[in-house]
Parts: sequence; structure tokens; C-alpha cells
Amino acid sequence: MRYIKNTLSFETERGSVVTLGKFDGLHRGHMLLVNRVLETGRQEGLETVVFTFAVPPSMRVTHEPAHQLLTNEERHLRLEDCGVDILIECPFTDEVMHMEPEAFIREILVEKLHAACVIVGTDFHFGYQRRGDARMLEALGPSCGFRTEIIEKAREDGREISSTWIKEELRKGQMEKVESLLGYPYTVREKIVHGRALGRTIGVPTINQVPVKEKLLPPYGVYVSRVEVLGQAFYGMTNIGVKPTVRENFTGVETYLFDCDLDLYGQTAEVALLHYQRKEQKFPSVEALQAHLKKDEKEARSFLKEKGYLR
Repeated sequence: MRYIKNTLSFETERGSVVTLGKFDGLHRGHMLLVNRVLETGRQEGLETVVFTFAVPPSMRVTHEPAHQLLTNEERHLRLEDCGVDILIECPFTDEVMHMEPEAFIREILVEKLHAACVIVGTDFHFGYQRRGDARMLEALGPSCGFRTEIIEKAREDGREISSTWIKEELRKGQMEKVESLLGYPYTVREKIVHGRALGRTIGVPTINQVPVKEKLLPPYGVYVSRVEVLGQAFYGMTNIGVKPTVRENFTGVETYLFDCDLDLYGQTAEVALLHYQRKEQKFPSVEALQAHLKKDEKEARSFLKEKGYLR
């Protein structure tokens, strides 16, 4: 996959089928668009393009930090796995921010992407002050040489699936519901870094990760998890938070891998959070923490066996 970022100098090599949006989470609704792009590309011999922005446009407008379900790198890797030809993370510059929708169609879709087909959701908006929408694409497309397909939103329990809804459930620790809406378990993908090695001294060796600040995390607490690293999958339990018993000064993701004794420092691991066990708490001593972790492990293994992850 061609991964184009940090530049406005991009162009497809031939005609393309394009979908556009923020794609935060790449949830089931987003995948309706992506899968239709892939299908159209195969049928018509077009390059498949996902166009998004390097940062959420709202961040430039409100100047508030954005908390995302997927980091840009996580989104990139998921789209690459899907088989998309080109991912464009367009910088949201002043020029782009103030571009009228008609200019966006002409300069981006037609001149740069050579769009033959544009696929968007019913609520898609673009251009300065969001003046452009799916109906404008549909109306202006024929004269610009492309057709527009407008895809209805995916729904669950009578409600449209959206990144906003997923974030609501994530903040409540409803990991099973988050997985249902996303279509995959919620994950944190980061390099494994050195910690204090306290876990090893109390018989619970762990791997440590420090997520980037824009990554939205569920409530501080202990989670049942599945970890993919070095092409292998392991199960375990993950603590998200500041480890108040030993007083860390940063938010970390610490995972105890069941039945794994590999040296994983420096590797990149993807931690899937399957189930919220309990909130993070401060224990009166390291010994009390150790005893409670054994209880957590027993409960985590029981959950994994009940769900068919472990025998």
C-alpha cells in the first residue's frame, strides 16, 4: 500500500475509486465504505483510495486535543491489511481548511485522484465550513467525470453506529459492546518498554507500553486481554492506569502474559482488551497487590475458558 502523509503533493497513477472521511475506529460503518471501494476497484480495475486527514479537522477549529479510537499508524495498518492501494493522510493546512467544496472536487478528486467513482456515507460533509455534502458530489460528479455512491449508515439496536457511540461505550468500560460496534476488539498497539521489573519480583512478569496522548483509553483498571507479538498470540490480563500502589507518574498499559517467558523488550505488541474486570485500586502493600493479582488471574482464566479462548 502507498501511504501518503505530510504532503499535498500526491496523485494516483490511473483512475481511482475513492472514499473520504475521518475513519476514526474503522468501525463496521466505515467498513461498508471500504469494502465497497475494494469491490469496485476489483470490478473496474481502479486504484482504491482512502482519503482522510492527518488530524481531525475539529482539532484545528477548536484547538482542543483530539482523543482517537485509532492512532494514525493503527489506522494505516488496518487499511493495509484490508488491501487498500493508497491511504492519503492529507495535512489540514489553512489552504485546505478554507478550500471551497467545488475547489476540493476539482483540485483533489479530479486533478489529483482522477476519481471515476466516489463512495461516501449519507452524512458526509467537506470543504470550507462543511458546505459540501454527498448530494453535491452526486450533482456535480457527472460533469467532472465521476459517479457517486451514497451508502446508508450501519445500525445496531436501532441506532446508527458511530465513533461517538463507540467512545461512549469505551469510557464506560463496555468492551464487549465496543467490540460489537467496531467489528473487532479494542486494541492498543505500542512498543514494549522497560518498566520497574516489579512484576517479575512478585511472580507476575509483565510487558509495559506507554500509549500516545491522543489514544483514547477505557477506564483505569484491569482487563482480560489477548496480545499479538512476534507473530504469536498470548492471553493475559492488562492494567491500564498509573499503578497507585507503586505510584507511577504516567498512564501506562501493563500486561501479564499467561504462559509466556519470551524476552519481548523493544518489540511492538497489539493488546486487545476483551473484558473489563475491575477498576484500578491502591493496595496497602505490594504483598496485598500480589495476592489480589492471583485472584485476578484466576478470574481472567475463567473468563477466557468460558468464552472459548482457552481450554
